[in-house]
Amino acid sequence: MSVSNPVSSTKPSNNNLYVVKIGGNVIDNSENLYHFLKDFTALEGNKVLVHGGGKIATQLSETLGIEPKMVDGRRITDIETLRVVTMVYGGLINKNIVAQLQRFGTNAIGLTGADGDFIRAKKRPVKTIDYGFAGDLDEKSINPQNLKKLMDAGFTPVFCALTHDGDGQLLNTNADTIASALAIAMSELCDTTLIYCFEKKGVLKDITDEKSLITDINPGRYEELKKEQVIHSGMLPKLDNAFAAIACGVKGVIIGHSADLGKLKNNEPFGTLLSRYE
Repeated sequence: MSVSNPVSSTKPSNNNLYVVKIGGNVIDNSENLYHFLKDFTALEGNKVLVHGGGKIATQLSETLGIEPKMVDGRRITDIETLRVVTMVYGGLINKNIVAQLQRFGTNAIGLTGADGDFIRAKKRPVKTIDYGFAGDLDEKSINPQNLKKLMDAGFTPVFCALTHDGDGQLLNTNADTIASALAIAMSELCDTTLIYCFEKKGVLKDITDEKSLITDINPGRYEELKKEQVIHSGMLPKLDNAFAAIACGVKGVIIGHSADLGKLKNNEPFGTLLSRYE
């Protein structure tokens, strides 16, 4: 199944954009990261990279005597934790990725959401749980025009999982959410494909069997897979966000293994393609 949109586009043909999000399995392994960034560099056209922090933020917190606090897989970001993730996400990891990309010939520029006022978030309201300095995004969070200017100037943005509230406060924001929001906002200006790279081949019928890959899913098929309990638990939020992005103008979403990103260079399919078409 092709990623290209069967509906003719009103945007210029050379105006394609990849928004690629990498998971902790890439960040935590220097060899995986090396090969991934080499493949990322080989992607032609405009591209944006989004990353989180892997295990490094947790390890540094423990070294500093700050106990990491997680609820349902989400980090509680108190002020001490915010300082740690700012150092790790915005500093160590982000700049290492940028340096590696420069090595391969990609003129990358490392960013938080505060830089260039690219991504504004709102501090998550306290309900049953106080997540601290965690940021949530809405449809007005991204500044696509400013980001397009940066790419038109020849830069490849590399965003870490930090945003700001416009009043001087940095916020820790989920990297998957940032990638989706960027793809949605940029789809106003570009033919945008969102790619989630992680440690599995894609969406699997059997999580223990890499050969059980589901190669393509449209909204109707997604509902069937949920009813059959083929897709459940941790994959549900990722796919819900993916189809929400498609509904808001993103051309397609690919979920696949980070080692397979290079296949796009040769127009080879990889992972699971999510689209709105049958």
